[in-house]
Amino acid sequence: MRTAGAAPNPVKAFLRLVMIEHSIFALPFAYLAVFAASFAAGSPGDRPVHWGAFVLVTIAMVAARTFAMAFNRIIDRELDARNPRTASRELVTGAVAVRTAVVGSVVALLIFLVAAALLSPLCLVLAPVALALLVLYPYGKRFTWLCHGILGLAQAVGPIGAWIAVTGRWSWDAVLLGLAVGLWIGGFDLIYALQDLDSDRAGGVYSLPARFGAATALQVSRGAHVVTLGLFVAYGIGIGAGVLWFVGVALVAVAFAYEHSIVSPGDLSRVNRAFFTTNGFVGIALFVFGLADLLVRGLGA
Repeated sequence: MRTAGAAPNPVKAFLRLVMIEHSIFALPFAYLAVFAASFAAGSPGDRPVHWGAFVLVTIAMVAARTFAMAFNRIIDRELDARNPRTASRELVTGAVAVRTAVVGSVVALLIFLVAAALLSPLCLVLAPVALALLVLYPYGKRFTWLCHGILGLAQAVGPIGAWIAVTGRWSWDAVLLGLAVGLWIGGFDLIYALQDLDSDRAGGVYSLPARFGAATALQVSRGAHVVTLGLFVAYGIGIGAGVLWFVGVALVAVAFAYEHSIVSPGDLSRVNRAFFTTNGFVGIALFVFGLADLLVRGLGA
């Protein structure tokens, strides 16, 4: 029990700042890439799971996201202070010192680079590409309404990097999976950004909703998710997936339909349900069905 006047725990405060629990959105697809790449790299009847890569990919993904979130919060703290929705964030209120956020972001960056180096030389070589996209995103909203696309590209790197970590080589199947994830996340980021439409316009922040309006943003989001489904199907065909994968894709299609049915330009009251609950389901469901498909095909080989 904390005594009166006790200083807050800086580590816990930092973890709240970066919303560490939201790693759930990206991790399932990185894990799926690890298992799928392990399956592809092995011969029939001898397909070991690369558990070392699994652990290192987890560390790398969480560290990269932590670095990105901390960096984003540091760069955006003045914008956050002017936005009623974000004015209570830790760097704005002083619950986390800027110095603490900087130290945390540097530590996360170093952990990411070490994990990338341990995964493979190619992963280390490609790590700056991922970092450049992560750093570019908070600046992107200052000069282009395509900032949501920058976020999507940054997220697309995860599954591609996880695949390379296992196989040590480039894979177009991994690119299809990565692009699907990037469009999925970019699409639901458009929905999330609707909450800040008025604030972004007043503050001169660039976003697609602020530039073109809520109705157009939702249309683009729907289009992105339709293409996402097509890429998931193309990925499944490319790796020779079985029926379970496509059942998972069908469930994702239902989740997308639900997500877009509960948000409209005139009713943003359920944005958080669309953003957190529905998209958390998408990641977990497709991972579970994708893994089940790999296991069934492995047992049948």
